[in-house]
Amino acid sequence: CRNAFCAVRPPGHHAEHDHSMGFCLFNNVAVAAEHLICVHGLKRIAIVDFDVHHGNGTQHTFEERRDVLFVSLHEDPSQLYPGTGFASETGRGEGNGFTVNLPVEPYSRDDKYRQLFDTQVVPALDAFEPQFLLVSAGFDACAQDPLAHIMLTPDAFGFMTQQLMAVADRHCSGRLVSMLEGGYHLEKLGECAVQHTRVLKEVEASSE
Repeated sequence: CRNAFCAVRPPGHHAEHDHSMGFCLFNNVAVAAEHLICVHGLKRIAIVDFDVHHGNGTQHTFEERRDVLFVSLHEDPSQLYPGTGFASETGRGEGNGFTVNLPVEPYSRDDKYRQLFDTQVVPALDAFEPQFLLVSAGFDACAQDPLAHIMLTPDAFGFMTQQLMAVADRHCSGRLVSMLEGGYHLEKLGECAVQHTRVLKEVEASSE
């Protein structure tokens, strides 16, 4: 199969390379990216994180490198844990420009995420031309989640997945792996994850 959804627990994107943070023990998506580079010899990995909290651990792992593009959509870090992920954080040294932080205001809705995908996320991915796409798939930006203030519907996660799969088709031979991050309203977590995996399944079926 060309794509997969990994329903892992605990989540991982807050874990730094030397200590755990925010429910996260090991940074699953960072380990996957490093494995793709070191074991499989890939040169360009993209990670898109749409968890409502900034993936500080993923950013810090790769922010001085240019072989991993990290794109994160998350609630304004001045309003929400972990307090990182401002738009001014774009990477350091050789990695400058390979971190893209897209903080959104509290109570933002589907249309804001659609705009950011059209104007920022997809253009950044197309310019980078990744060989493999990894997704930190947090579903805590849904409207009912108790730990944040973003108001997405389950349909928004289907839309984002469609856009990411289109990028994977253009640049990665369809190769995309997503890993479960946050989501703290169990019923809505299920609904959003279903929208995400339904798109993955439909894309996989259409390619057979």
